Amino acid sequence: MRRRRLLLGAAATALADTAGGPVLAQTPPQQADHTLRIAPVSLEIGPGRVVRTTGYNGTVPGPVLRLREGKPVAINVVNDSGYPNLVHWHGLYLPPEQDGAAEEGSPIIPPGQSLLYSFTPRPTGTRWYHSHAMAMTDLSKSTYSGEFGFLVVEPAAGDPGRYEREVLLAAHHWEGKWVSMQDIRRGPPPDNGLEAMYHAATLGDRMLGHGEPIRVRQGERVLFRLLNASASMGISLALPGHRFTVIALDGNPVPTPRTVDVLRLDVAERADVIVEMNNPGVWVLGSAKDDDRNMGMGVVIEYANRGGEPQWSAPPDSSWDYTAFGRSSPAAAPDETIHLKFEKIPGGRGGYNRWTINGKSWPDTNPLFTVRQGRRYRLVMDNHSGDEHPVHLHRHTFEVTKVGDKPSSGLMKDTISMPRFSTAEIDFVADDPGPTFFHCHHQDHMDEGFAGLITYV
Repeated sequence: MRRRRLLLGAAATALADTAGGPVLAQTPPQQADHTLRIAPVSLEIGPGRVVRTTGYNGTVPGPVLRLREGKPVAINVVNDSGYPNLVHWHGLYLPPEQDGAAEEGSPIIPPGQSLLYSFTPRPTGTRWYHSHAMAMTDLSKSTYSGEFGFLVVEPAAGDPGRYEREVLLAAHHWEGKWVSMQDIRRGPPPDNGLEAMYHAATLGDRMLGHGEPIRVRQGERVLFRLLNASASMGISLALPGHRFTVIALDGNPVPTPRTVDVLRLDVAERADVIVEMNNPGVWVLGSAKDDDRNMGMGVVIEYANRGGEPQWSAPPDSSWDYTAFGRSSPAAAPDETIHLKFEKIPGGRGGYNRWTINGKSWPDTNPLFTVRQGRRYRLVMDNHSGDEHPVHLHRHTFEVTKVGDKPSSGLMKDTISMPRFSTAEIDFVADDPGPTFFHCHHQDHMDEGFAGLITYV
């Protein structure tokens, strides 16, 4: 426990030092294009099942922000969450002070105060916004909470439209508890630390069967914008009798659209998929995992003039392969290659795990490495642990250039899932100067050291 207090203290000090102190908005709120108020909310996810959390403007997910590419926007954020907070605009190219990451120098918003974010949104596509506060042991804060929402950057020329309607669905796990896995099942290493285990889940704003169904018509082409907004759990989704045509990942059009039976999204990943509504009935769009679906991870799809109980059938076995959506030709050669090894320091039963990048944990990974503007960098990543890691790069988009031993090119993302004991390579161009945060998007992994700062010379 003494070590834990020291880690908490070090993390808090690093956060405050990096942020440089809170900077409050000077522009009156009425001059903002949008206002987001972070405040407590009681969310009824099922009959008599109420989650008390924090959210934006009284709803979970928060309001959809539709912004126009290249058109400056001002968003006033009022922090009534009760703790120091800030909002990260995930997937956008922003100056570090607007990005919403204290490690980069973005200002923290003290409780009861507000901050005006002003930026020009780009690139186009499905982005999202969420808290980037540290949660540490508190499973009610940051990405454990309801503080998330869609942000869609629409093309300046307008969307050409390849669909009749659009549905936005965010997945989230609720009612988390810290558990020692050794106490509930066999298998984990005896020295593994505490993990968050959840007891409820939603796809949208309700548990499966407790909200309004998504009503469709036969022959419709429906665009689903799907987001995994959970704090630490990957998801796999299926819709019996239908298939997903993947047209974009993390908001970026894929070079090779593919049709799949199961859609796999790690924490923070997004997918834009087209579904041809050509199998009338009442169906469950939900987790391919029974445990997750039984916790509520799903939503009912109901065709017009059809009734009855929602139908579910297990999808065929399938693997998720990023390279299927890219090109098989090799990517451009990098100017420099950087090797990154991710490892766990087990916390033991009742303790917390610690994470390292090349043997160091945040804040000792400040800086992680240094780049020069305009150069292309290849990150050769080795997940040398038995845990999955959705690795996120702030303020940049990267190209997936290798997964395992399979080369690829053209697939652009901002988050990549690295399964246990796996390798991957990604390339990014240093084209957005300023401190750039790199971290695992599992909240507990980030809070416990899996993070580093890339700095520009």
